[in-house]
Amino acid sequence: MMKHKEIALNKLRGMGDEVLESVLQEEVPSIQIPSRGTSNIIYNPDKKYFELGDRKGTRSLGNVKQIKKMAQMMCVGNFCKELVDIQKTATMREMYYVSEGWDVGFDNQQESNNITEDIEVTLGVSRENLGLLPEEDGASVYGDITLRDEDVEFNALRLGKSGYTIPPTVDDVEIVDADVDRIICVETMGLYHRMVQEKAYERFNALIVGLKGQAARATRRFIRRTSDELNVPVYICNDGDPWGFHIAMVIISGSAKLAHVNHDLATPNAKFLGVTASDIINYDLPTDKLKDIDVTRLKELSGDPRYQTDFWQTEIKKMLKLGRKAEQQSFSKYGLEYIIDTYFPNKISAIEGQSLE
Repeated sequence: MMKHKEIALNKLRGMGDEVLESVLQEEVPSIQIPSRGTSNIIYNPDKKYFELGDRKGTRSLGNVKQIKKMAQMMCVGNFCKELVDIQKTATMREMYYVSEGWDVGFDNQQESNNITEDIEVTLGVSRENLGLLPEEDGASVYGDITLRDEDVEFNALRLGKSGYTIPPTVDDVEIVDADVDRIICVETMGLYHRMVQEKAYERFNALIVGLKGQAARATRRFIRRTSDELNVPVYICNDGDPWGFHIAMVIISGSAKLAHVNHDLATPNAKFLGVTASDIINYDLPTDKLKDIDVTRLKELSGDPRYQTDFWQTEIKKMLKLGRKAEQQSFSKYGLEYIIDTYFPNKISAIEGQSLE
């Protein structure tokens, strides 16, 4: 069994033993749960991501209003223990329906998800390592990287043009070997497939990651692991609008909602490659007018602690003044290959200080 699975199993047993010991001692069982309230979510400028503060709440069977939630936590904990013990997984949705057979169920899926987060933050173990998986598909990866999943070893270059799909249980995947100098993440699968077709993985000696929009937790964990274990830089190319900025920043600095696991998901050294407001001007890109919701979101980002660097403040103000936004695909104005032949070499060279021609 993987080390992280052993840790999960021990912590699940520990939570159950703590409650049982209180019962045997004729004491009221209670559990300390770190607060996920906004006042306890702190942006750490040194680590460059959100994390939880020291505030905790107590969930106790001595409080009538908390009895149901305590029972739900014990049921979910026991369900996760069984999954980890037999090395199986279940989706969050499957667990919700399984709970219909418990003495204490859930009124809706969100209630089930909230209890899972309670356990995740209390134990300091990700839900994936507790055997609970999301429904969404993982991102795609293409490049010269050799991985081992269970007993199967393979290279992502030999899996066809769609590449390797990152599984939710990404911590079970071993990185055996890789020959890449950088990781390039792109928001849309259209650009991902364009990069594979144009052999951008060879040109930039890069691992190409197609994010499929907002990156799933497994995708962010994979990016963090490969960056750390391969010791290579990460670049992110998204649409030039506030939503693209946000997708990139969640990869770089995590999210407030996941402050309890950002230490494993965020990649603080990742760089935003574009599309920026400066790119829109410098490359004379086709654009769309900013909508009111775009303007509101940009103003929100300008006050977000993650965007306080000179780079982000400049680009946000410039986009607001320009009043325009652009998609990754807008570079196709100059031909399908332009973004790989010209834009990426220019931007990466500017950051790394070396020619990629």
